[in-house]
Amino acid sequence: MSEVERTPDGRYIVVDGRRWRATDPSLPEELATELRHALMSARRAVGAARGSGDEDAERTARDAVHDAKIALGERGHPWWEPPDADADRARAEATERTLTRHR
Repeated sequence: MSEVERTPDGRYIVVDGRRWRATDPSLPEELATELRHALMSARRAVGAARGSGDEDAERTARDAVHDAKIALGERGHPWWEPPDADADRARAEATERTLTRHR
């Protein structure tokens, strides 16, 4: 796998010329790896649900993708900004939901 291009500030990765928020580098690697695996499983579930036409399953899978992205710091309150109690709580809750689903 090739090295991912990053913006000079490290906050974003660049894929096909488009910027995407990078994973929070302060996450322990073992946790980040598990969250990425959960994210990929959730993305596969979205595809399977779309293929089956099951709207409830698709919504559930999309919610799982969203939680994993928040847990990784790729959505929600930017990880490089000063802490925010509500955002930190939301991220912790998303992390818990993601790990509970995945395990």
